[in-house]
Amino acid sequence: LDRLPRMARIAKQKPSGMSDGERRMMVIQIANQEPTPSNCSVEELIPVEALEIGELVEVRSGEKIPVDGKIVEGSGSIDRAPLTGEPIPVPVKKGDRVEAGLTLTRGPLVIKSEAIGQGTRLSSLIDLVRHYKDQPTRTQSTIERFTLLWTPLVVLVAPVIGLLTHPESIEQATLTTLLLWVVSCPCSLLLASPVPHAVALTSASSFGLIARGGDILESAADVQLALLDKTGTLTTGNPTISSIIVVEGETEERVLGIAAGLEERSNHPYARTILHEAEKRALTPIKMQSINDGEAGVSGKLDGKRVILGRADWVGSEGVIIPESLVQALERTRQAGMGSSVLSVDGSAIALMGFAHDDARFGVGEAISELNSHGVRVEILSGDEQNSVEAFAKSIGIDPVMCKGGVDPEEKALYVTTKSSENHTMMAGDGFNDAGALAAANIGIAIGSGDQVNLDAADVLIPGEDPRALSRMIVLAKRTRRVVYANIAISVLVTSLLVISVLMGYRINLAAGIALHEASALMIILNGMWVSGSETGRLSTLADLGREIIQDTKEIWGIITNKEPEDNSATA
Repeated sequence: LDRLPRMARIAKQKPSGMSDGERRMMVIQIANQEPTPSNCSVEELIPVEALEIGELVEVRSGEKIPVDGKIVEGSGSIDRAPLTGEPIPVPVKKGDRVEAGLTLTRGPLVIKSEAIGQGTRLSSLIDLVRHYKDQPTRTQSTIERFTLLWTPLVVLVAPVIGLLTHPESIEQATLTTLLLWVVSCPCSLLLASPVPHAVALTSASSFGLIARGGDILESAADVQLALLDKTGTLTTGNPTISSIIVVEGETEERVLGIAAGLEERSNHPYARTILHEAEKRALTPIKMQSINDGEAGVSGKLDGKRVILGRADWVGSEGVIIPESLVQALERTRQAGMGSSVLSVDGSAIALMGFAHDDARFGVGEAISELNSHGVRVEILSGDEQNSVEAFAKSIGIDPVMCKGGVDPEEKALYVTTKSSENHTMMAGDGFNDAGALAAANIGIAIGSGDQVNLDAADVLIPGEDPRALSRMIVLAKRTRRVVYANIAISVLVTSLLVISVLMGYRINLAAGIALHEASALMIILNGMWVSGSETGRLSTLADLGREIIQDTKEIWGIITNKEPEDNSATA
């Protein structure tokens, strides 16, 4: 919801359905609550709630689109990464449809509104999240269901057993009842799970992972299939220059200098990449005149000759001749799933720049390898084109067959739902296009995202950008489950032995019964504390506990003997 602008700029005369006074009142009311874009005054904008279907809305560069609709005037580029996963802004022109919540990186545009507010695609995605999250929650754990029956049963049955085993002595019957109440109490059993889970949650936060409850970690131990978004999750989302192919007689240095001169004032991702590459090679951008943005690129003049840099089809439509060598290189670049730009001077193409859309985040290979080693299959699920997804998968050691590209948000959610019916799934993504899929998975993980709809759908949040947190979560979850099972075994074994001893008539002192019972609880607490610790950590924990016990014992003894503990604060 935070991605939907509250204000919109009307391009032409308002419809007759609302008076000037009514609109002005809504502007005043919302302007008091919502910030306006820095390049606008309040008077230029009206609340989105005041718009009507068919109204014309103007959107300028850097602003978010407030409505779903069709472009009726202008051309530019839109950052669709949050919705489709495409890492590069997509060119749009008259006749194209656009969605609310996306950012116009280059404009302006005039849009005829077709859907506003709750009718927009973003709102439908929010409803999709709510649909999945409103499904009934998991039933109580086996331990809780057991104790709901066990505790009242012991309370009611223990006196009966006491009277049946010692009908001749009320005192012995009472002692037996008390012993059964004490040794049968499921204290240690109820601590078997929450203590290790609490420690695991704390440990998870230390490597940048926030899980919404111990039950999420418990569920993570059963994950069989990890479905991972590509752009922004496994990759940085920043393009890099993969190749520069020049015609005979040209050099990479001159080509980069010309391209940097054209892109010096642009904020397109390719432009930043070109400028960064020129800076890395210590090249000075060549000065250009008459620089203008085109439909899919930029043009200017160098020594009176027209220079163009942009998408191949657009450059060709400007009458530029592209040599066969560059055409072949262009085809190879496309087959590799990479982007490209053609540079021409005076009507003839002189170079082709290939761009790898994304580079893998540090630690991606390690994370995937560790997931596989723990029996978790990995699939990539992305809105980016199939060729690009497959090329990236190969680079990080994933079988391209395990990749699915070109999927929109609704298809992602449906695909994850289908997979979740066959496997215990984990879905990780970063944009609000992943929100429905996160909610549909058994465990949804939002990585490095501030989109509220995404965070609401997720069970686990990874505010940072280290993909290794995914594999570390699985490792921690499996270790936590082993500790929980060990705790349950200890609790059941100790309790069973004590109960059997009482029922068989063995004389157990009430104090001894309490001590043994509490010892099992203490053992389970200690075992739970060691979920995230090594052997060295266990020894240090015991040493710390020993020091605390000694210190507390001294203080208690001082109170008993009316001696106040020494106060060292004055000399500290």
